[in-house]
Amino acid sequence: MPITVLAIFALILVVLIVGISNAPREGRKDIVSPLLGKSAPEFALPKLLEGGALYDGKSLRGGWHLVNVWGTWCGECRAEHAMLLQIKGEGRVPIIGIDWKDEDASAKDWLSQLGNPYETVVTDHDGRVAIDWGVYGAPESFLISPQGIVVEKQIGAMTSEVWQSRFLPHLSTGMPAGAKAGA
Repeated sequence: MPITVLAIFALILVVLIVGISNAPREGRKDIVSPLLGKSAPEFALPKLLEGGALYDGKSLRGGWHLVNVWGTWCGECRAEHAMLLQIKGEGRVPIIGIDWKDEDASAKDWLSQLGNPYETVVTDHDGRVAIDWGVYGAPESFLISPQGIVVEKQIGAMTSEVWQSRFLPHLSTGMPAGAKAGA
C-alpha cells in the first residue's frame, strides 16, 4: 500500500510541475480569440446617450474601429479609462463602447465624471452580445478593420504598451495582420 500511495503522489507531483511550467506568465494573455480573422459579430443595441436609438453593428464596416467592452462595476475599466481618452485624442480610430451588464444611470454618471472616450456607447444589459464577441470579462478591446474583420483583441486593460505594440501597427499599415500587399 505505501508504494501505491507514493506512486500516486509522484504522479500528482509530475502533473503539477508540468502544469505550472506551462502556465501563462504574469502579463501574458494566451487566450486566443476565435474571432481573429473573422467578421465581427452582428448586433443591434440601444445607444446609451441617444435616447435608446439602435446602433447597428454593421456600422463597424468602412473604417477602422476599436470596440471596448466595459462596465462601471469594473475596476480595470477605470484603470484603462485614461488610456482610452488618450487614444481618442490621437484621432486615429473611433472607439465604440459596449457598456456590459450595467445600469444606464451609472454609466452616464461615469462618462460625465471621467470623460467620454467613445464615439458611441451601446448598452448590453443582458450580456448576450458580449457572449457573441467571446468576452471573458471586462475590459476587453477589439480592433475591427474597414472590412469588418476582427484583427486584434486585448483581454484586460488597454495599456500604452499594448496599444503601441499590437493595435497601432494595424492602423499604421492600413492592413490587417497576415494580409499582403496586392492580395
